[in-house]
Amino acid sequence: MLDAVQSEHSGKKIEVWFQDEARFGQQGTMTRVWSLRGSRPRAVRQTKYEWLYVIGAVCPQTGQSVGLLSPTINTDMMNAFFEQFTAEVSPDIHVVMVWDQAGFHTSRKLKVPVNVTIVPLPPYAPELNPVENLWHYLRSHYWANRIYADYDALRHAAIDAWHKAALDPTIIKSVCGISYAQRIN
Repeated sequence: MLDAVQSEHSGKKIEVWFQDEARFGQQGTMTRVWSLRGSRPRAVRQTKYEWLYVIGAVCPQTGQSVGLLSPTINTDMMNAFFEQFTAEVSPDIHVVMVWDQAGFHTSRKLKVPVNVTIVPLPPYAPELNPVENLWHYLRSHYWANRIYADYDALRHAAIDAWHKAALDPTIIKSVCGISYAQRIN
């Protein structure tokens, strides 16, 4: 498959990227905390219902990532994500984008850029997408056991976590580096 993409786009470097979305909200994630043996540590958990979506793509080989925050997730948001993505990826690179088969990924209204070739993952196979590891990392290191006052607080927390983790190539290579992706590149 990659050989076919390379022959169609000779003269361009080929990079394999993985894309996914995560919902992040006030209900949050519970996670483990350090405490003295025998004690019962307390952790906060909200029951409000504000949330946003973090749309992200990573290249485990280079450690580069591109992200977008959105109040909703649909085909229009994916088109906006692609606009941002193509602005951040070098024009001499052709991207093989691996993602799931969500409805907004398969819509006829989706505008896939000319420098992107889509490869769908098999249905019900999130373990094949290394971006899932990034969501787990963000939830366990930045988004767990916290209270967010409102949508703006959620947005700021998502941006802060993205800056600290997803914009660090070392973290992306470590968290999203999976053996089959290393063999691809």
